[in-house]
Amino acid sequence: MSTSTRPDPAVGAPRDPAPASVSTHILDTSAGRPAPDVAVSLAARGGPGAAWVTLGGSRTDADGRCTHLPALPPDTTHVRLDFTTGPYLTRRTQAEERQDAPALRDSGAFFPEVTVTFAVTPGEHFHVPLLLNPFGYSVYRGS
Repeated sequence: MSTSTRPDPAVGAPRDPAPASVSTHILDTSAGRPAPDVAVSLAARGGPGAAWVTLGGSRTDADGRCTHLPALPPDTTHVRLDFTTGPYLTRRTQAEERQDAPALRDSGAFFPEVTVTFAVTPGEHFHVPLLLNPFGYSVYRGS
């Protein structure tokens, strides 16, 4: 009986698992609606001590979904999503003021940016939604 760990040439070499994949969307919980036109940047690294590499970005669509994020490199272990929320929150506040809505405590964006960093596993999909309101946010691993 052989204890070799070499792949059988008839079967072929073992395949590396596919890289992880990432998606996101933003829901404005104070309005109960998606947050459109928010810039989202994606960065990745291949280990806790490795440098972050910005891979690119996209913007949320009318449904708050970010459908054009770049693919992750195969060696990715950590991902960072940077949401530029300030312009969206400012536009939203200005729209409320035009509708004679009750004044908010602050007319600026309290969270002008939200950065979410998380670990990934090759071959798995990670959907990480951002739940946003003018004075708070939350994230979770979705499906």
